[in-house]
Amino acid sequence: MRKSRSLGRSLGMPRTRVRALAVVLAALMTAALGLTTTGHAVAAPATEVHYVALGDSYSAGGGSSTTYLNDCNQSVNSYPYLYNQLTTPDTFAFQACRAAKTSDVLAGQLTPLSDTTTLVSMTIGGNDIGLGTVMATCLFGSDSACFDAVATAETTAHTALPGKLGALYDAVRARAPQARVVILGYPRFYDLAITACPGIGATKRTALNNGADALNNVIRDEVAQHSGFVYEDVADRFTGHQLCDPAPWLHALNWPLGQSFHPTAAGQAGAYLPALQTAA
Repeated sequence: MRKSRSLGRSLGMPRTRVRALAVVLAALMTAALGLTTTGHAVAAPATEVHYVALGDSYSAGGGSSTTYLNDCNQSVNSYPYLYNQLTTPDTFAFQACRAAKTSDVLAGQLTPLSDTTTLVSMTIGGNDIGLGTVMATCLFGSDSACFDAVATAETTAHTALPGKLGALYDAVRARAPQARVVILGYPRFYDLAITACPGIGATKRTALNNGADALNNVIRDEVAQHSGFVYEDVADRFTGHQLCDPAPWLHALNWPLGQSFHPTAAGQAGAYLPALQTAA
């Protein structure tokens, strides 16, 4: 305070101007230090979180329940719903839907996105390459039929899927320019260390795992081309809980058929939820 008066007098300021200058300087110092007038720290205002969950049945939660919230097979056991319950964002829009392809997300899921959206999550791409058909072919067909189905899916993943993902990611970014976008991958279905796996041999299991890796690699590569997008792998999180393990987090061929080869409630909570938490 004395310094302010001395400075003011040296500049020829009247006392009233000196006092006003001192008050302004004190207020500026208080704001800079984040203090109240009583000297206590002021907490910075919390950043609002506006979360939108997009994608296919792996995000909707297909396979994680016996009853669902709607025809999209959205489940209270899905990782988006669990994340919403755990973190209580300011807003939550649950858009993911069973059987969704990239075109379905583009056409019907992007409405809630806006310049206030801060977090988006999504699994997408499996239906675009016919993952369900590949799984069925490998379970019920010959080894050669399985190889052909996986090879066809991999070709589609490498040739057609990048453009579809790119168009979708661009649309998400255009609608939600401030959002962190978390793209989650797909599991590696089988534990190849298990020698006895009823209903499917080691050759087919290896082919299916290789196909899942190829799909995930394409998704990862496309994510890397988009600023503000992050890819989070889930394959390693299912280690020890794959099909044919003692406590699998994935359904084998199951009834209803829509549950087959999807994460159980444990898989959503034990693999996908922590993956989103890590990346968000």
